[in-house]
Amino acid sequence: MTTMEELVRLVPPPTEPVDARGDWREVEGVLGLGLPGDFKALVELYGVGQFVSFVTPFPPFGAHPLLIQRAQGLLDRERYMREKEPDEYPYPLYPEPGGLLEWGGTDNGDSLCWLTTGEPDNWRVVVWNPRSNAYDAHDVGAVEFLHGWLSGRITSPRLPDEVEASPWFEPFREREHVYIELSEGELPYHQRLRILRDALAPTADRGSSSDEDGDRQDHFAATDLDWLLTYETVYGHQIRVAFPPEDEEQVRVTLFDAARHMGCQVLSTTTRLGEPVWI
Repeated sequence: MTTMEELVRLVPPPTEPVDARGDWREVEGVLGLGLPGDFKALVELYGVGQFVSFVTPFPPFGAHPLLIQRAQGLLDRERYMREKEPDEYPYPLYPEPGGLLEWGGTDNGDSLCWLTTGEPDNWRVVVWNPRSNAYDAHDVGAVEFLHGWLSGRITSPRLPDEVEASPWFEPFREREHVYIELSEGELPYHQRLRILRDALAPTADRGSSSDEDGDRQDHFAATDLDWLLTYETVYGHQIRVAFPPEDEEQVRVTLFDAARHMGCQVLSTTTRLGEPVWI
């Protein structure tokens, strides 16, 4: 079994990947470099989106071809700091020969790079934090790095040590974001969460956490509806929901009804910019 097949088994790709097809020759012509075959297969299977809501492979196609945009701006972004602190830059940067070329990024601001020495299929991965200029080199390609990290076989000080037991890929989609502030209610947290998830079933876990005070965040997806939700008490008692714009009325009715069954009152509803909606 190839590493690509192992990744597909671990993280099933979407049935309709977003911006997964395009002219690779044109992309490579713009970059002036060939690209690794495993990365091309990754893009064609998964398209634009995120692994475990954290790692984003940069798309070469579509309205926002980040692979090209990030490459074209890399040297200019780092020029001043590299001239000021050259010892903090042990690797050349694209388009310099053998330079680092970003193929992905994390929600923490880390860059997943190739070290572009030799043939593209032999390029190795370097995880780079541009803020601290910390580097972490791995003797594997992009797909093997992804599979290794998601399966717990590869670790990096730049990435979280603990990965979800059932990792997922979320394809990109334009979404509205609404925060629903709730009164506390009398039922315990876990019972309220169960009622909420039952109202949206079937659902799939997207991670959870709790702090030292016992406040929680539970992330999940309503898989048939394609809504992404967080139920939490960390930043107040609220439901956060991201949904396709055309579902807005269904979201409002469904979640208001769920809140009532949870024994809670809806206190406010706002966009993530704090603007009031729905009430």
